[in-house]
Amino acid sequence: MSTGVIILIVIAVVVVIGAIALALRTRGGARGGRGLKRRFGPEYERAVARHDGDTKAAEHELAQLVERHGGLKERALEPADAERFEARWAAAQEHFVDAPHEAVAEAERLLAEVAGARGYPDGDRYEERVEALAVHHAPHVQGYRHLHHVARNGSGTSRTPGASGTSSTEEMREALLEARALFEELVGGSRSRRTSERTHAGRS
Repeated sequence: MSTGVIILIVIAVVVVIGAIALALRTRGGARGGRGLKRRFGPEYERAVARHDGDTKAAEHELAQLVERHGGLKERALEPADAERFEARWAAAQEHFVDAPHEAVAEAERLLAEVAGARGYPDGDRYEERVEALAVHHAPHVQGYRHLHHVARNGSGTSRTPGASGTSSTEEMREALLEARALFEELVGGSRSRRTSERTHAGRS
């Protein structure tokens, strides 16, 4: 076999191997993208929007969040703590009629406390806490963002003339209702886990 033929065969083999490697990377990236989209749901779309439609940049950001917070183990709440949190949330909702901003601020503090009790970053680490919650409770974390925003900064969408930079009562009400889903998932999820653990222990 001539040297020229051998060189052509080697080149053909290299090209084939390169094509296979590229196909495998493409398929792996697609699976990763679908996995992230399935895991993050609406958070995936928000990430893409933040990156002006650049899905690769959005997926890189979300993959980093999973790497940082995916190993977090949620702690179960003690029954007394869960009942105390639920009572405080109910009181905040009742207080909303007379003092909506104070009620929203209390609900925002309460969500941070519940998240901290479940093992998420606590204290003033709001951004880190939201990142971790986005990894484990993606469908509802936007409600927490909304609540935090109206409680701390106002929305600038007040329907009252001359009241720029403050949230309307309706928006505060919507934020409170939206955030309740995350609150119930954190408290209720903990209760479900305790029940499951007790059931398994009873069968042992």
